[in-house]
Amino acid sequence: MALSQETLNHLLEAEGSLRAALRYASTNENPLVIKQISQLLLDIEHCKEFEKLRDYIDENVKSD
Repeated sequence: MALSQETLNHLLEAEGSLRAALRYASTNENPLVIKQISQLLLDIEHCKEFEKLRDYIDENVKSD
């Protein structure tokens, strides 16, 4: 089951905020903070991709 549109919208909003934080942090924070913000962005992307993968698997299992 794909992510609902509302959930996806919130994830995209969070992604935008984290990208803005990362831009600011890149000049004002230590590397550990930058790495952690980057990891959060990566986790959001993985969440979206995992749902696509689950949908693909579910479709193929049901068709067999």
